[in-house]
Amino acid sequence: MSEINKVAVIGSGVMGSGIAAQLTNAGLPVVLLDIKVEGKDLAAEAVQKMLKTDPAPFMRKSNAKMIQTGTIDDDLDLIKDCDWIIEVVLEKLEVKHATYEKIQKARKKGSIVSSNTSTIPLHKLVEGQPKDFAKDFMITHFFNPPRYMRLLELVVGKDTDKKAARTIREICDRRLGKGVVQTNDTPGFIANRLGVFWLTAGVNEAIKQGVSIDVADAVMSKPVGIPKTGVFGLIDLVGIDLMPKLSESLLSTLPKDDAYREIFIDHPFVHGMIEAGYTGRKGKGGFYRLNPDAPKGAKEKQALAIDPSSFKESHYIKSEKKAAGADEAVSAGRKGLRAVVETDSEGGQYAWAVLRDTLAYAAQLVGEIADTIHDIDEGMKLGYNWKKGPFEMIDDLGPAWFAEKLKEEGMKVPDILAAVGEGSFYKIDGGKIQYFGTDKKYHDVVRPDGVLLLRDIKLSSEPVMKNGSASVWDIGDGVLCFEHTSKMNTFDEGTFEMLVKTKATIEGSDDYKALVVYNEASHFSAGANLGLALFMVNIAMFPQVEEFIRQGQKVFMDLKFANFPLVSAPSGMALGGGCEILLTADAIQAHAETYCGLVEVGVGVIPGWGGCKEMILRLQERERAKFAKDLGKIGKKTLWFSPDTTPMGAVRQAFETIGTATVAKSAFEAVDIGYFRERDGITMNRDRLLYDAKARALELAKDYRPPEKAQDIRLPGPTGKLALNMAVADLHKSGKATDYDVVVSDHLARVLTGGDTDSTQTLTEDDLLNLEVERFMDLLRTPGTLARIEHMLETGKPLRN
Repeated sequence: MSEINKVAVIGSGVMGSGIAAQLTNAGLPVVLLDIKVEGKDLAAEAVQKMLKTDPAPFMRKSNAKMIQTGTIDDDLDLIKDCDWIIEVVLEKLEVKHATYEKIQKARKKGSIVSSNTSTIPLHKLVEGQPKDFAKDFMITHFFNPPRYMRLLELVVGKDTDKKAARTIREICDRRLGKGVVQTNDTPGFIANRLGVFWLTAGVNEAIKQGVSIDVADAVMSKPVGIPKTGVFGLIDLVGIDLMPKLSESLLSTLPKDDAYREIFIDHPFVHGMIEAGYTGRKGKGGFYRLNPDAPKGAKEKQALAIDPSSFKESHYIKSEKKAAGADEAVSAGRKGLRAVVETDSEGGQYAWAVLRDTLAYAAQLVGEIADTIHDIDEGMKLGYNWKKGPFEMIDDLGPAWFAEKLKEEGMKVPDILAAVGEGSFYKIDGGKIQYFGTDKKYHDVVRPDGVLLLRDIKLSSEPVMKNGSASVWDIGDGVLCFEHTSKMNTFDEGTFEMLVKTKATIEGSDDYKALVVYNEASHFSAGANLGLALFMVNIAMFPQVEEFIRQGQKVFMDLKFANFPLVSAPSGMALGGGCEILLTADAIQAHAETYCGLVEVGVGVIPGWGGCKEMILRLQERERAKFAKDLGKIGKKTLWFSPDTTPMGAVRQAFETIGTATVAKSAFEAVDIGYFRERDGITMNRDRLLYDAKARALELAKDYRPPEKAQDIRLPGPTGKLALNMAVADLHKSGKATDYDVVVSDHLARVLTGGDTDSTQTLTEDDLLNLEVERFMDLLRTPGTLARIEHMLETGKPLRN
């Protein structure tokens, strides 16, 4: 089996249905089956539930139509057309074996079968199964939620067909967007083996040391490079009822001398919480909850004061996150990991105890759970979202220092830690990252074909140019990469200065022929620097603000009509100005998890760097293309008289999109909304984004001709503005729009309808840009706008009044 064209998922629980959704996000049709329950259609119900889930499992709601549902008893014959069958049934060996017997009878020859087990070793799963089943079988362990968690642990057995394993690795990497880590066939594999140990150590040490869960999570999060949920918040997120099940499964299969057996405690209070319905976020609460006795509308968070012997609802007290954040170990995180664990505070002592045991355990397992320290580090970074893996953390502490501390506390120093000695687990040699192997030699970290990372390029080169807001890198083959480096990757004068210099460099040199805008931060760009804007408005520097807006317009327009192609390659949030530079580009190559939008109305203004203009142009282009496709005709006269391409059609769509600050929740949704074009590219795997963007830029650079400025934009004028204002008035009357919404909408409507023009006249791009500046500045002087900008800076949320 070399191609995967259709997939079956057996089991429609949270994981099974989530995997099915991600398969459809990759464009693969899915058969989703579950057990037969009288009066219920579990698989169909699971699909309907996902359509209402937030964050959404589907990148497009229409993807749900790609799932065919049924029951294992009545519809198992549907899997005969499937190339890959994923088992996601109960984590009980006897249930899985019974399911495999049914699959074996119905599947076609050569189809690949995999299990999503989180803890059961492969050799136990294939016990008693036919040879041809074992040959086609492997473990593909997804993490929850499957759309958003990047790790996929791949486990193959001694009999697994190598070609089948390569096929699954390839599809999981390229089409499902996963970071595939091959693990050894051991209990819990990499991430859960270490992750469950870490969570268990975190709970135990908090109880042992009498540390509150607020303090525990405050220090065991951002200060040590772990997500803000910390230990207790993460257990709430995944479900408190899941922890005993994971522990039970691990304890049934782990070696007798494994360190997890030594630290495991079956706490009575945990069972009490589960019995009382306190299973975490999915239940009545967990280690944290909202105070049920708080005044209506108030959201007072409470934390559990743990009594290890029992659980009572009266044990909840007010959560003191701010007080917990005052622990010295929390602020020490700015100085590095070692500063945190050396801090003599309750937070510092807690962090040291938990990390000491967890990192030592990781070092003990090298060669057992995975062949390399790099695989272990990748597993924890991708599966638990740690900023650094265990061995990168030991490097931060200093391996020799860590080994000495273990000796001082009477703990055995793991072999690989003793072997690295005064050295480090990672080093840079010849511009390449190397890791320390079990053979006591250093080995290059090898990236898969089609992966290009800016962080790797930085190891062997200096930027072509840089300032405090941006850097420009040569990524090879005549392509430059523009990287934001400002806070939240916002646009400021330094950003524009560097874009101008970059354009001049490319146009003035025979060495360069294309530009990619890209960075490897969590988010592409949060748009304009609101702090700078607030400062200028506070001291009435309105001329300077207008100059800043016009500067941005000119830079973006110059890039749009430059003599080289521009490709924008976003991932994460691309908001406001961050979205406008996408609209400026010749092409967009977006990571599937791109969340873009023109959200300026949230701070009381409208897009000022060409966002209104570009949305009109894109939506009109889409209308013309649709009409031409429908009628099979091409020509402006024919299209102009189509009722589907009147000036008002694109205007109405743009007004709704910008006026409601609509944010696309995936790159696919951005295409549907109109931010992206159908011809723009989407990359599923984040690590492949720069490579794909560069390839797109090189393709465009062949015989490149810049676009011509639009000179004949037709818009409806005052009559169109009146229609839009009437719609907003109705919303205002029904209480769905505020007084200020009416003000902002009026200015937005004036820009989108072309000001004082009418449908018999035409406008240029420059005309629309002038309208944007005029209306933007008028709004900036409007009472209430300043308060909205301040509120956004303080809370990260728009002010609604």
